[in-house]
Amino acid sequence: MADERSEQRHPLDVWGYYRTSSGGKREVPIKDLSETGCRFYDKFSSLLPDMQISLRIETLGPFPATVRWQEDGYVGVEFEHRLYGPTFDHIRLRLSRQST
Repeated sequence: MADERSEQRHPLDVWGYYRTSSGGKREVPIKDLSETGCRFYDKFSSLLPDMQISLRIETLGPFPATVRWQEDGYVGVEFEHRLYGPTFDHIRLRLSRQST
């Protein structure tokens, strides 16, 4: 579940939104990020493992992703394609309002 990740995630504080295949759209705070996925908080989430979503991080994306787990309002997703290194660094180092 949440402990089964292939890469270290970096804590951050950015906003994003996801869109489901049915067209639903929700704004969410993204809490951590790796090149292969992220975790965000969605208190009333109806997302389930294996659901496909499209995720935007601030103004970047969309990034196609698959929901891997959901627990207590937190959702972990895996990106369909690894984030390009400079894009990952830009999100982590420039967009995040949290000091790392």
